[in-house]
Amino acid sequence: MVAFGDSLTAGYGLPTDDGFVPQLQAWLTGHAAEVTVINAGVSGDTTAGGLARIDWTLTPEVDAMILTLGGNDLLRGLQPEDARANLDAILDRTDERGIPVLIVPMSAPGNYGPDYKAAFDAIYPDLAAEHGALLAPPFLQPILSLDDRAQAMAEYVQTDGLHPNAQGVALIVEALGPEVLSLLERVE
Repeated sequence: MVAFGDSLTAGYGLPTDDGFVPQLQAWLTGHAAEVTVINAGVSGDTTAGGLARIDWTLTPEVDAMILTLGGNDLLRGLQPEDARANLDAILDRTDERGIPVLIVPMSAPGNYGPDYKAAFDAIYPDLAAEHGALLAPPFLQPILSLDDRAQAMAEYVQTDGLHPNAQGVALIVEALGPEVLSLLERVE
């Protein structure tokens, strides 16, 4: 299974064993899933960057994919329709190869206005429905939904205010783990 994303997938700012992919691998192994998770996270990658590298990422041994892209499109204020087109094209490639996908959304902040947020946030459920992909909760939701947001940010996010620390990744993996097991059930 390939984890295809940006710095959140790559494990930016964390020791190797504390990143998303190693923690997810350990969680899956602990739940008796016989799978190897390949880290295809590239820090700074946008949906356009992901589209540029999807074909060489989907090697014959890839049986499933976790798709977590869009955070850098948001940080740069890129147009939602461009992100949608890029993600749609990535999903076309997985469809062509019969690879089941779990889409893990990014949630747009409110600083670009309600129209931008609505357009961006709609991308993920729309594309999941169109492509028959599984849809997980947003990547950072396990942290951002905690009651005391300031404390959650201090306790579970690195000092850059963007990337989860090892404890934050553990919360994310605990929430996404069951979704990944559902994805694995779709592998033929």
